[in-house]
Amino acid sequence: MNSRNLVKDTLQFASPPRIPRQLWSLPWAEDHYPHELAAIQRQYPDDLIGAPACLVKPLKTSGDQYQAGYYVDEWGCQFRNIQPGLIGEVKEPLLKDYACLDHLRTPDELLSVDVEQVNAFCRSTDRFVLAGVCPNPFERIQYIRTPENIYIDLMENRDGVTALLNKVHQFYLKVFEIWVETEVDAITWNDDWGAQRALLISPKLWRQIFKPVYKDFVDLAHSHGKYAFMHSDGYIADIIPDLIEVGVDALNSQLFCMDIEDIGRRFKGKITFWGELDRQHILPEGSLADVDRAVRRVKEALFQDGGVIAQCEFSAGSRPENVYQMFNTWDELFQGAA
Repeated sequence: MNSRNLVKDTLQFASPPRIPRQLWSLPWAEDHYPHELAAIQRQYPDDLIGAPACLVKPLKTSGDQYQAGYYVDEWGCQFRNIQPGLIGEVKEPLLKDYACLDHLRTPDELLSVDVEQVNAFCRSTDRFVLAGVCPNPFERIQYIRTPENIYIDLMENRDGVTALLNKVHQFYLKVFEIWVETEVDAITWNDDWGAQRALLISPKLWRQIFKPVYKDFVDLAHSHGKYAFMHSDGYIADIIPDLIEVGVDALNSQLFCMDIEDIGRRFKGKITFWGELDRQHILPEGSLADVDRAVRRVKEALFQDGGVIAQCEFSAGSRPENVYQMFNTWDELFQGAA
C-alpha cells in the first residue's frame, strides 16, 4: 500500500497496515542536529508532504523569519525575533484603527498559483499531499492588530474585529478556492487556540465568531473531494466536538496538554488525531522508555482501526534520539500486531 492510500485508510478508519508518519522539523533542528535529522528522515520517510506553493508572483516580504532581527511577512506585519531558528513576535499593530480597514492590503500574490505545476508535483509522488498554503485566520488578525489588542477588541469592539476577520476570511476562501481545484489530497489551516490548560477565549465566543469560519473551509474542501486538516496548539478539548461537527477530518493538537484518555473516550473513531507527541517535556527531557510509554498511551486511547497519525515536531530542545524512538515504537507496535 502506498502512502497516499495508507493515509486515506487511516482517515476512513479502514484498518491501515501501519500508522502513517510525519515529522515537522524547525530550522533549529536543522541547525543543531543536521545529521541526526537526515538519518531519521531516511529511515522513517514522511507519508504526508506539503505541495510547493508554486506562486507565479513572489510574495512581498523582507528579512528572514528564522533569524534574529526583523522580518516583514506577506501582509506587511513586522516580527521581531531574538532567537535564531524560531519565529519572532509582532509588537506593533499593522492596523492601528479600524477606520483604515479598507486600506489593509491583502497578499494577492497567494492567488497566483501555477495549478499545472502543483498538479505535476502531486502526480510525481505516491504520498498524501497537503496544499502548499496554510491560512491562519485567528492568528492573522492577531498579527494585524497584535494579540493584546485583539483580545480587547473581542470584548469591546466586536464590530471592528468581526469586520477584520471577515476580510481575512474572504481572502483565505479565495486562496482555498484555487487549491481545491488542484490535485492535492487535503487543505490545511493553522490557528493556535489553547493556553496550557484552557481555551484562549470562551467556547461560547469561539462558537459565535470562529466556528463558522472553519465550517466554510471544511465545506469547500469536501465539496471538491478534499480532506480538511487543522492544527491548534494548547488545550482545546472544549471545541473538539465542534470541530467534529463541522467535519474536520484530521486534527493536529498538543494531546499531552489534555486528558488523553478522556479525549479517547469521547472522540475516538470520530476524527483522526494527527499527532502529536509531547514536545514540552517528553521529547526534550524524557527517556527512551518515557517516549515508548507515551506512544503506547496514545495508541491505546485513540487508535480505532485508524484515526491516528504518528506526527511529532522536532523543535527547540528536542532530543534526536527521542524523535527517532517515537517512530521506532510506532513501527514496533504494528509489526507486533501483524
